[in-house]
Amino acid sequence: MQSPPLKITFLGTGTSGGVPMIACSCDVCCSVDSKDKRLRSSILIESDTTTLVVDTTPDFRTQMLNAKVRKLDAVIYTHPHKDHIAGLDDVKAFNYFHQHPMRVFANTLTQNALKKEFGYIFEDFKYPGVPDVNLHDIPEELFFIGDIPVLPIKVWHLKMPVLGFRFGDFTYITDANLIEDAELEKIKYSKTLVLNALRKEKHLSHFTLDEAIAVSQSLNIPQTYFTHISHQLGFHQNINKELPENIELAYDGMEINCN
Repeated sequence: MQSPPLKITFLGTGTSGGVPMIACSCDVCCSVDSKDKRLRSSILIESDTTTLVVDTTPDFRTQMLNAKVRKLDAVIYTHPHKDHIAGLDDVKAFNYFHQHPMRVFANTLTQNALKKEFGYIFEDFKYPGVPDVNLHDIPEELFFIGDIPVLPIKVWHLKMPVLGFRFGDFTYITDANLIEDAELEKIKYSKTLVLNALRKEKHLSHFTLDEAIAVSQSLNIPQTYFTHISHQLGFHQNINKELPENIELAYDGMEINCN
């Protein structure tokens, strides 16, 4: 799959409650290591001409400020859970500075949730200053946002269909505990894979650490990073030491280049 060189920034690598978690006094939540501080999971993808984010978390404003994002061409959504959509209102800053609507790509399930959660954005008469967005359906086949190729990959989050995405040789999947064989074929030959790995103990709707390792190794991916991490997984530095050589935990602010 032809793609321009891409820069990926991990805007957040935490699960729905973030790390530290509110009211928790566990050792991980009290850690002074910056790599144990995790905002909700999202990534920034940049080519020379196009910038997009995958998901607008409740931390979206902070994430945009931390990454010093001045230009955003599009938002693409994985699924409608609140920790992945709650920050949509803050795209209004980009509307103000760029004077055009934000392109938002989502499946029907997520579009319905956005219209319910942010009804004021989609009213016929809009109050001055509310976000201006153009909704776009995500097709099943390869499409482009600017010069960035996007291949949707359907995974399962218990019974909810969630979209992962392949951007050239880079694949991003979050909130999954099952990937069917036909969708695994779309991931094959990726050079870099990002996959959710919530904790070591079994979970109803997320891959465990061992399950995520097994997915990566079954696909023979050269480099894998884990995201959507809970405080239950353990300290960043300790877990990294346990992982195979070509697998590591992502952390907030981490940047990787995919050529």
